[in-house]
Amino acid sequence: MLQAQLKPANLVVTCNQTHSTMAQTDAPSTPVMPMTHAKQTAESGSSAQLRHLSRYLVRNLGMLNAAFGDLPLSPVQAHALFEIGKQPLTIKELACKLSIDKSNASRAIKHLIDKNLALSQIHPRDSRCLVVQLTPAGKKLLLKLDTQQNQLFQEILAQLTPAQTSQIEEALMLYNQAVHNAKHQSGCHIRQATAQDDAAIAKVIRDVSAEYGLTADKGYSVADPTLDCLSQIYSQAGANYWIIELEGRILGGAGIAPLANNDGVCELQKMYFMPEIRGKGLATRVALMALDFARETGYQSCYLETTAALNEAVKLYEKLGFVHLSAPLGNTGHYACEMPMLLELNK
Repeated sequence: MLQAQLKPANLVVTCNQTHSTMAQTDAPSTPVMPMTHAKQTAESGSSAQLRHLSRYLVRNLGMLNAAFGDLPLSPVQAHALFEIGKQPLTIKELACKLSIDKSNASRAIKHLIDKNLALSQIHPRDSRCLVVQLTPAGKKLLLKLDTQQNQLFQEILAQLTPAQTSQIEEALMLYNQAVHNAKHQSGCHIRQATAQDDAAIAKVIRDVSAEYGLTADKGYSVADPTLDCLSQIYSQAGANYWIIELEGRILGGAGIAPLANNDGVCELQKMYFMPEIRGKGLATRVALMALDFARETGYQSCYLETTAALNEAVKLYEKLGFVHLSAPLGNTGHYACEMPMLLELNK
């Protein structure tokens, strides 16, 4: 089985025109701005095609069968066997690894125990719970399962060139990460900021600035005289600000605004997240939303400034296609941010 190793993203910080941006690299589920009919149609078509491919992939790999290949295991039991084969697990730990509820994991374990493929015993460090491990018969069946799966995937890969195989692996890792992020963004809501959000947004920016030592004397957003009325700033033509809300609390946001004295150029600004919503892929998602808005608005390029000390920020923007410039565009006042970057939006 192909498995992507997913790691939570780290916090990144970005500086921009009279603002600073804090982002989590590694984006909630409701689009903010009304999309054009063409964009809606394109996204609907892509979604339908991806759903179609996902359904057929699951079917063709036999995941809907009562038995896993020619072995006396259901797909859930087979996956449980794989995970327990790596190390003994509690029911809760197994449910988490398989992304299923505890009752489903418990039933799978009961079947494995009934077939003498697994056994449970008191957890060595917690007498209140049981830990499950494979029996010798379970280890023998796991070896047979591994052999069967290796043969299946060798036959699949025999249809592909090495380059195609690498392409599929990369695409599946991206898809897996997107699925992972979408699950962890459940409950988060992205919407356009209003005047009623100004105080909460300003507090987020001040709190995160204090957390990371972004002081006013270096021109970060915390020193911005318009910090308490951002909805007015982002209500201008060609600008927008999105906030991230979770359970009625505003916990982050990001904006796009024109870059002064640079026609056709916008800037990614004020991208901050509180600890509660970090590590959920929100930075990438919000940045992609902002860049979509910039393209639809007619901007030709998007600018930002950061610093080499903010390694994760640089990685995020490079991943999004930003390139390094030899000199800044205009006079942003961010003398501590020595790394200007630009993204051509129509490439």
